[in-house]
Amino acid sequence: MAAAVTTKTTELGDSRVRVEVEVPSAALEREMQTAASAIGRDMRVPGFRSGKVPAQVVIQQVGREAVLDEAVRRGLPAWYEEALTDAGINTVGDPKVDLNDLPEKGSPLAFTIEVGIVPPARLGHYRGVEVGRREPKVDPDEVQTELERLRESLASLETVERAAARGDFVVMDFTGTVEGEPFQGGEGRGQVVELGSGRLVPGFEEQLDGARAGERREVRVTFPEDFAGEELTGKEAVFAVEVKEVKEKRLPELDDDFALEAGGYDSLDELRAEIGQRLAEADRRAIEVEFRQAAVDAVVAQARIEVPHELVHSKAHEMWHRTARRMSAQGVDPRRYLELSGKTEEELVTDSEPDAELALKREAVLAEIVKAEGIEVSDDEVSEALREAAGPDATDKQLKRAIKRARSQGADEALKEDIAMRKAVDLLVEHATPIPAEQAAAREKLWTPDKEQEQGAGQIWTPGS
Repeated sequence: MAAAVTTKTTELGDSRVRVEVEVPSAALEREMQTAASAIGRDMRVPGFRSGKVPAQVVIQQVGREAVLDEAVRRGLPAWYEEALTDAGINTVGDPKVDLNDLPEKGSPLAFTIEVGIVPPARLGHYRGVEVGRREPKVDPDEVQTELERLRESLASLETVERAAARGDFVVMDFTGTVEGEPFQGGEGRGQVVELGSGRLVPGFEEQLDGARAGERREVRVTFPEDFAGEELTGKEAVFAVEVKEVKEKRLPELDDDFALEAGGYDSLDELRAEIGQRLAEADRRAIEVEFRQAAVDAVVAQARIEVPHELVHSKAHEMWHRTARRMSAQGVDPRRYLELSGKTEEELVTDSEPDAELALKREAVLAEIVKAEGIEVSDDEVSEALREAAGPDATDKQLKRAIKRARSQGADEALKEDIAMRKAVDLLVEHATPIPAEQAAAREKLWTPDKEQEQGAGQIWTPGS
């Protein structure tokens, strides 16, 4: 059941607001009952079965203040999201949440939120803007590159009776020691490595150049800092290597037989044509994405938007945190990424400020278009978006659970906002006038600072202005 929070919003200037939030006592009591039940699952009270201690008994045993503290901790994220929805604001950056003293029984909970918001936009001309659109094309070199990729995938490894060279594959057994002692991962049997691939410890593969089948070699390497665990960093390892086989990679000839093996095509020309069509279709999709973004940017350039630097910096931080979470989900340590980039997090954030400012301006313009055009999003559109996200195999029951979960977390409003923004972009694209990309580029070259002044403060000359 929704908390039905009430809010009062005060403008603080520089695109920041303070939202005063009040959670009614009834909602707070419901959260307390939930929190008490959760605490009771881990309590043992004489006369009650384990995990079945009533909420009221938990409150008596633990104390109202402790249960209330847990209730607020659990309920605050949902109340925060509901407050933003009720206030109708699009936030930027991390909020400052100030929680008042915990209330007495029967009194509401009060807290305040101070946060940056997407700045307002004063729209210029946005229907029928001229936007550069290039024609799809296929570079013959790209077709050839794809053919070579197919050749690589169908390559064979054939044993050769000669010394190994760069690009060859060596089948080997090896045993490694550090200071005379074996170490974890230092032994292998029948391992295949391509010389020159850089897969092994630096210096290992080079010491196998010229090796022949049946030959034994001693390979000495030093573990670099970024290659192994701390216990091996900087230490020298000695590997006893026995070469079992030397194999040469052989690529198939680019002929009709290759086309047949690669995909059942009658001829190499037919395969080339098919690759060309796929590349052209991919280029058409890329052009559509480019055109949609260019249409938005053309409208942004004609709008007046004041974006405080502090807000830009907050947005840049927000973008980095989103990127870092995506890296972590993909198994990449953001800290390692920073090390490789040679920059601190703050330096990286500062470098991304121009992108953050443009992102803010896009959001501001699209939000204003949604308002100006009266764009609305139906529950059916939200359900359809959730169904697409759930995948084709999702059942109606799973979809209903997803909708219920989204509503309980306030995510349905965020999804509605996202859909509305996409509909605003659709409107801009529908009414945009495509012009040749060359013409648009030529117009960009004609821009001078004097022309910006002629357009008025805050406006930038753009194609079609």
